[in-house]
Amino acid sequence: MIPISDNIRCRNKPIINYWLIGINLAVFLWELQLEFSGELGYFVNSWGLIPAQISGAITNALFFNNSAAWIIVVWRSFSLLFGIFIHGSFSQILGNLLFLWVFGKTVENILGHGRYLRFYLAAGAIASLVQILAEPSLTVPLIGGNGAIAAILGAYIMKFPKAKIDTILPLIIVYIPIQLPAFFYIFWWFVQQLFYGIGSLNIPPFGVNQSGVVFWGQVVALLIGAGFMRLKR
Repeated sequence: MIPISDNIRCRNKPIINYWLIGINLAVFLWELQLEFSGELGYFVNSWGLIPAQISGAITNALFFNNSAAWIIVVWRSFSLLFGIFIHGSFSQILGNLLFLWVFGKTVENILGHGRYLRFYLAAGAIASLVQILAEPSLTVPLIGGNGAIAAILGAYIMKFPKAKIDTILPLIIVYIPIQLPAFFYIFWWFVQQLFYGIGSLNIPPFGVNQSGVVFWGQVVALLIGAGFMRLKR
């Protein structure tokens, strides 16, 4: 099931949403270039979220009085934001951008450009923090904007639970256009996470996102998005 649009009319152009889609695509194209040159592993391990590095540096700084560890904490904390613009597979980038295109423009229209950008970045960072707290010893990079997209979906569903989403249902070689309620896509969003390994990039040494913790970060982000929109009411 492929969502293509909704029935909510937007008054303003979703400029921030366009920029977010463009930045995500540009970074992914850069990743493809790095994969061909053999540098992708270094890039992802440098800028992706690695919970063990942050939790280990915080432990050294707080309990072993290692002041130099704070430099690592500050440096690695940038991955809370940078990591949400890095994706590990074709299916992950396409799925995230598709949901961002359909649901993000409407949420931006409600929140306004500046607030929408802050909402997107904050939701992605909070989802990353949840992943660190849930599995602080994880040494495999966690990447992707899944948390930010989940928050957008939560905000959309809270505001427009009865909205109709124009959807294409591929059936072998026939594409059937149908309409589905927006609430259905909460379920479908989490189902499609199972397929995000399709078309994975070669990211040494151990790949990325090899943990069920990612799921809980997305659940928290979904609830944050819904709660934020409810408070805005």
